[in-house]
Amino acid sequence: MSTPTQPPALPKPVIFATSGLGGMLGWAIIHPANTTAVRMSLASMQGDTFSFSKMIREKGVMSLYDGIAAGVLRQVFYATSRFGLFEECRDRLHEIRGKTDFAGRVVVGAGTGATAALISCPMEVATVRMSNDATLPLAERRNYTGVFDVVKRIHAEEGVKAFWNGAAPFAQRAALVGVFQVATLDQFKDLYAKHLNQKKNSISNVFCAAMTSGLIYSIATMPLEASKNRMASQKPDAVTGKLPYTGTIQTLRTVSANEGFMALYNGFLPYYMRCGGHTVSMFIIVQMLRDYYKSMQ
Repeated sequence: MSTPTQPPALPKPVIFATSGLGGMLGWAIIHPANTTAVRMSLASMQGDTFSFSKMIREKGVMSLYDGIAAGVLRQVFYATSRFGLFEECRDRLHEIRGKTDFAGRVVVGAGTGATAALISCPMEVATVRMSNDATLPLAERRNYTGVFDVVKRIHAEEGVKAFWNGAAPFAQRAALVGVFQVATLDQFKDLYAKHLNQKKNSISNVFCAAMTSGLIYSIATMPLEASKNRMASQKPDAVTGKLPYTGTIQTLRTVSANEGFMALYNGFLPYYMRCGGHTVSMFIIVQMLRDYYKSMQ
């Protein structure tokens, strides 16, 4: 008696390519939310009060797309390595342990998230700077002309090390995102399928689960996101030549002491829209790309 055969596994290049493409296309959709979140997060650092209507009135709607080239290019490294490595490491761990359980997924999610953040940090720094440059006082603007100009000038003016300003909170945030996404996304899919009579992995099911999961990890990771933004955007003190933020804990303590702990949550709503929206759009696009690939075989 023949046993049903499992569908053939996707080739590794297809896994990495669809992960990267899904991340890039998903980012193109939610980039305006990221720009808004970055500007709101950094407004208090600049001694300003953020106003969305004022930003649109003064900078125009298209300013929401400042830095999109760097953001999309970041996904080439971040999404490709994060989700591609996650599936590769998860499968390798299954071969070693003979099972894939919750704890294994959490460990792999945290490790691959942090690794992807370190790989993509130069493009993250470029994205933050380009997204926020237009809101700075004229005398403080860097006036970047594009993503390659950012890379060229950071290298020439600040050195290679500056590409990893904020790498620690970025990697810590990415590790937490990996943990919370892995820990909650599938559980919320099951919950909504059971209680809302949704078909699991349908668009509505993925949307509801991703937005709920995104809310949880947005609350958990926003202070690290704020710390990363400040460290990536900072300039040396004009008198001492020292950077105001030197590490994650020091940044969290300094901001909390000077501006209050809730300053770390400035820009939370657009940050949440970015997290949940990118999760939804990316996973749906990745699945569509992989289904298309299978249909062509």
